[in-house]
Amino acid sequence: MNWLSKLERKFGRYAIPNLMNYIILLYGGGFILQLVNPSFYYQYLSLNAAAILHGQVWRIVTFIIQPPSTSVIFVIFALYLYYMIGMQLERAWGAFRFNLYFFSGVLFHVIAALAAYLLTGVSLPLDTWYLNMSLFFAFAALYPDMQFLLFFFIPVKVKWLALLDGVYFLYAFIQAFLPAYGGGPYGIIYRANALGAAVSILNFVIFFLGSRNMKPYSPKQVKRKKEFKQKMRPVNHYANGAKHRCAVCGRTDIDHPELEFRYCSKCNGNYEYCQDHLFTHTHVQ
Repeated sequence: MNWLSKLERKFGRYAIPNLMNYIILLYGGGFILQLVNPSFYYQYLSLNAAAILHGQVWRIVTFIIQPPSTSVIFVIFALYLYYMIGMQLERAWGAFRFNLYFFSGVLFHVIAALAAYLLTGVSLPLDTWYLNMSLFFAFAALYPDMQFLLFFFIPVKVKWLALLDGVYFLYAFIQAFLPAYGGGPYGIIYRANALGAAVSILNFVIFFLGSRNMKPYSPKQVKRKKEFKQKMRPVNHYANGAKHRCAVCGRTDIDHPELEFRYCSKCNGNYEYCQDHLFTHTHVQ
């Protein structure tokens, strides 16, 4: 059992289901805030290490509300893309591992910003751009042959888009050390971009080295899930008509039809659990 599996068994019950829904809502709120008061985010909410060390600790969390764009058209497209990627990753990994991947990326950004300030005395303005790009790298690693429609009509496989993003990340590293950029008036921004890219790649590498044997559901697993649901007795056990209900989180097959439910053979009684809690719950004796 690798370290991710051990963490999941111990802390899996605390995972936030459908985390990407809440992240998208935060991005939407951040976008509205920028429309109303463009300077408020950078004055009070952004990841500013100097401000954090002077008592504004809420910035450790609030910086993640920064939307991916200030353009209405692009932000709608970007939020839909991030939603699709996040939900697919959660379905492939389970809620706990997706939570861990996202929040470890957030933590690495905070640590990097604080370390850079303590070492150099400069507060680098790290944002959420590379944090979101690391989600795309994870998606490409799991589904390299899935196709996206570039410009809505050119089919391109995800692995080639990920390769282009890798070149973009590499350029961010190089740009920070070029005299024409790193030492110019915008040098602090280029160094922040390089640092954000570095910690995002680090998060991706650490996670996948620890979960290299973890794969998304195979077609055979999907088929078995469908056959299991067909064989279940059509009995309404709950008031809302649900047939299955998780004894830990309370989610049912009515509220979340995409979930898998199983009874635990080690619990004393007929206790049913969703796929996120089947192996992480405390057995009832």
